[in-house]
Amino acid sequence: MIHNPNNIRTAGKPLEEASKVMVMVHGRGGSAQDILSLSQYIEDEDFAFIAPEATNNTWYPYSFIRPLEENEPSLSSALQVLASLRARLQSDFNFKPPQIHWFGFSQGACLMLEFVARNAMEYGGVFGLSGGLIGPPGTPRRYDGSFNKTPIFLGCSDTDSHIPKERVLESEAVFQVMGADVTTKLYPNFPHSINEDELKIVNLLIAGGSQEGLAA
Repeated sequence: MIHNPNNIRTAGKPLEEASKVMVMVHGRGGSAQDILSLSQYIEDEDFAFIAPEATNNTWYPYSFIRPLEENEPSLSSALQVLASLRARLQSDFNFKPPQIHWFGFSQGACLMLEFVARNAMEYGGVFGLSGGLIGPPGTPRRYDGSFNKTPIFLGCSDTDSHIPKERVLESEAVFQVMGADVTTKLYPNFPHSINEDELKIVNLLIAGGSQEGLAA
């Protein structure tokens, strides 16, 4: 096991008391504490926040658009961390999938989006900032399951040096086919970071905002 599934940090409400939980997945070179700091921008106070931390702060060694085998065995270990975390939230704390929300930035967004695609079901929400599904161009996207109208938000710069906008749009199309309610926003010439508008959209989707409301 390259990544330790027990290397986690929490914020917000205690897991035993919360009615919702958000799994937050940090980017390359980041930490659980870094990504948890964004929980202060989530306006819903019913959340517990939980963040796993990658060994040496990196989930897999190379770009997410490299051949999958180049990022093994780290990638499989990282996906297993998210699988074990979800299993514990369901078994130990009795969270149902619609109470579980996913949030990731950069490498963490790529990992998280790939995980939910491979484990599709009705979640509370999926928020991938500066990320996309993993694998080189032309990767077959044979995912099973349905998101059953899960709100998914993909936000990214249209000139991100790490995340090609084509991959964001491909990911959007895959999630739509899988039954998600997808909102995608590409920000012109924006740096590889998180902006206020993205966090506003996340809060609107958590509150049950419609696509029409987001466009206003």
